[in-house]
Amino acid sequence: MKRKKLGNTDIEVSSLCFGSLTMTPFQANLPVDEGGRLIQYAYDKGINFIDTAEIYDNYSYIREALKGIKREDFVISTKCYAYTKAMAKDSLELALRELNTDYIDIFLLHEQESVHTVRGHYEAIEYFLKAKDMGKIRAIGISTHRVEGVYAVTQYDELEVVHPIINKEGIGIQDGNVDDMLNIIKKAYNMGKGIYGMKPLGGGHLIGQVEEAFNFVKNIPFIHSFAIGMQSQEEIDCNINLMETGRIPKDLEEKLKRKKRRLIVADYCIACGNCVKTCKQKGIEIVDGKATPNENCILCGYCARNCPEFCIKVI
Repeated sequence: MKRKKLGNTDIEVSSLCFGSLTMTPFQANLPVDEGGRLIQYAYDKGINFIDTAEIYDNYSYIREALKGIKREDFVISTKCYAYTKAMAKDSLELALRELNTDYIDIFLLHEQESVHTVRGHYEAIEYFLKAKDMGKIRAIGISTHRVEGVYAVTQYDELEVVHPIINKEGIGIQDGNVDDMLNIIKKAYNMGKGIYGMKPLGGGHLIGQVEEAFNFVKNIPFIHSFAIGMQSQEEIDCNINLMETGRIPKDLEEKLKRKKRRLIVADYCIACGNCVKTCKQKGIEIVDGKATPNENCILCGYCARNCPEFCIKVI
């Protein structure tokens, strides 16, 4: 698989990034050894880049995979919500310890919204810059669901990498549309920022149009890589075929069609009721302060388009 230099960093990443959230206790809940084998399988197929986060609680999967991977040839990006020096130090030390590694390639502040939130987290950024000088981090940046978040990266030279949400329907973009996001990503790219996208399938809601959705993001000329969730060898093979040919072989397509999908709602649901109002099937309701799918759900994904927190996903 082709590799690209991630902006002005010296980090080379595969065009496809292994999104590791889907294998975690929050979603597929794979055994650690199975998850580790999948990461190794993807690496052997050419994927040298993995995205994780402290909140995913899956460092053990990556630590297991590293037993069979050349660490210096493997790029780990993780994220945390730190906003003080102490919190940043704790997050970095946790990642180093749990991953059993001497350094993290990319450390991001998770879900930043604007220049204001970056400013509010700057004490953590200062700590990460010092850790970078010590060789414990190679590059720093942010992840974001907002156009204003990417704009913030263009205002801070020290932020080298941005991980924005981007898909053909704009699902999950919280403050604009697809064109708005593409325009600001292009600006950041032209400034030399490393860009790797997230949620090309809109949190699973575009699985029914997977080739079109995948190729939309693949053909954006100003991103270096994008992360997509993978929880089986079939999904890894499918995504590699999409990256290389833009198509899914029929045998893989049939295997994936047999996978039983389900709608999940994250714990941070605010029970706003937008999903209930949107669903024409009456397939989701508010139960005990949380949106909850029921037997009427047909996995159409329309509810996610109106979720302000982007907490509804199909796995």
